[in-house]
Amino acid sequence: MLSGRPVIAATTVLLCALGCSPGGTGESAPATARPSSGAATPSSGGPASAGAPGIGDPDFPTDGNGGYDAERYRLTIGYEPDSRQLSGVVVIEARATQALSRFNLDLSGFTVGEVTVDDRPATFGRSGDELSVTPSRPIDDRAAFRVKVVYSGEPRPVRNSSNLGTYGFIPTRDGAFVTCEPNGAKTWFPVNDHPSDKALYDFEITVPAGLTALANGEMVGRPRTSGGRTTYLWRENHPMVSYLATMTLGRFELREGETASGIKNLAAVDPRFGSSLNKLYRISGEVTDYWATVFGPYPFSSTGGVVDDFSAGYALENQTKPMYGGFDPDEDIIAHELAHQWFGNSLSITRWKDLWLNEGFATYAEWLWSEHKGDSTAEQLFRQHYAADDDDPIWAYPPGRAQPDDLFNNSVYTRGGMTLHALRQRIGDQVFFELLKTWNAEHKHGNVTTEQFTALAEKLSGRQLDALFDAWLFQPRKPATW
Repeated sequence: MLSGRPVIAATTVLLCALGCSPGGTGESAPATARPSSGAATPSSGGPASAGAPGIGDPDFPTDGNGGYDAERYRLTIGYEPDSRQLSGVVVIEARATQALSRFNLDLSGFTVGEVTVDDRPATFGRSGDELSVTPSRPIDDRAAFRVKVVYSGEPRPVRNSSNLGTYGFIPTRDGAFVTCEPNGAKTWFPVNDHPSDKALYDFEITVPAGLTALANGEMVGRPRTSGGRTTYLWRENHPMVSYLATMTLGRFELREGETASGIKNLAAVDPRFGSSLNKLYRISGEVTDYWATVFGPYPFSSTGGVVDDFSAGYALENQTKPMYGGFDPDEDIIAHELAHQWFGNSLSITRWKDLWLNEGFATYAEWLWSEHKGDSTAEQLFRQHYAADDDDPIWAYPPGRAQPDDLFNNSVYTRGGMTLHALRQRIGDQVFFELLKTWNAEHKHGNVTTEQFTALAEKLSGRQLDALFDAWLFQPRKPATW
C-alpha cells in the first residue's frame, strides 16, 4: 500500500425449520475464550470443541478464526450498482486444525440465508462481524471440509478508520472499488480475514452488461453475456491473503499483453484516466521485469495495474492487480506497489505488528528504482530522511512494532526503509542483495516474521546484528549511528 448468473435470492425456509430466526441471522452463538494458535497450526487432537473467534493476533483479536485453515474460496457473486445490492454463494474448502464442534467466519452485514457443511444443513448465529457455524456433526481433526454460505444485502465498507479512512467494498458511480487492507474482505464475503491464513481463489462475478469486473489472477475463458448481464471468471492459483482479494468493477479501458520477459500484463483505467493507459501498461511491465532481477523470479502469473475514478487517497497492492484510487500513478508509486508482489503478497506477515516487512521493503524498493533510473541514489534518499530533526515524529514511532490504531504510520514506511539501508551499509551490497533473493526464495508464498528476517541476515552476513535492528526497529529515538 502507498498510504450469465442472475442475482441470487437468499432463502430462509430451511434454516427457520432448524430453529433460526426470520431473516436467516440465527441466534448468536456464545463466544469462547479458547486461545487460537493460528489457522494453519494443527492441534494435538482431543474431543471436538469450538474454534476460537479470533486467529490469535493480539492486536486484532477478533480478526480471523481458529480451528481451521482455509485452502480455497469459490466466490459466485452478482452485483447491481444501481441498487447497490450484492448476492453471493461462497464455497470455502478448508481443513480442520482441531476436532471442531463449531467454527466462525468473518462477515460484516448482509442477510445470511443458508449455510451447509459438506452439503448438510448447518445452524448458524450472528454476533457483530462473526458468523458462527455449527455443522450437523463434528468435524474431525485434520479433516477436509466444505462450507457453503448463501447471503445477500448491501455491502458497507469500513469508514473513518484510523488506519485507512475508507476501505473494503466501496460502491462507486459505475460499480465498486474493492481494496481491503487490513481487514475489509469481510465487507463482501464470508472469510477467515487475517493474513496468516492464505488460500487460492476462484471468482465468478456477474454484473450488468457493459461493465467490466476485475479480480485477482487471470481470466478463465471469455466473458459471457446473457439476459443483460455479463459473467466474468477469474482464478488466482497462488496463495493469497484475504485483504488482497478484489472484485473491482465499472467501465474500464483495457490493454493486455506481456512484459519483455513474457509475464502476462493487464492495465485497466477508468475512461477519465484514458490517457494514462499506455503508460501504466509500459511502466508496470518494466518494473515487474526489473524487480525479478533484484528480488528473484516474479512469484505470480500476471502483473499490471488498475486506475479507478474513486478518490481513495491511497493505492493498494492487490495481488497481480495493484489498485490506484482516483489518480494517475507515477513511477515511484508503481514501483512501490509492484515490489509488494514479493514483499507482502508472496511473503506475507504472520502478525500485523511486523508490517514493516511489507511497507519498509516496498519503500526501499522506491529508492532502488530511483537509483536504477539514474535519479537520487538510495544513499542520498537515506541521508535526506536521516536529516530530520531529533524530535521528528518518525523517531518516536519504532517501526518494528506497528501499532494497531496507526498501522500505516510514516515511520513504518520510511524508517522501515531506512533500516534496510542501514543493513545494506553494514553487510555490503553483495550480501544484502543475496539476502533479498534468499528471503524471497525460502519463504515464497508463505508467512514471515521479523525474527526470521533478522536471523537470515545474521546467517548470510556472518555478523551479529542485534544492536542495528534494535536501534532502527524498536527504539523510540533517532539512532545515533548507522
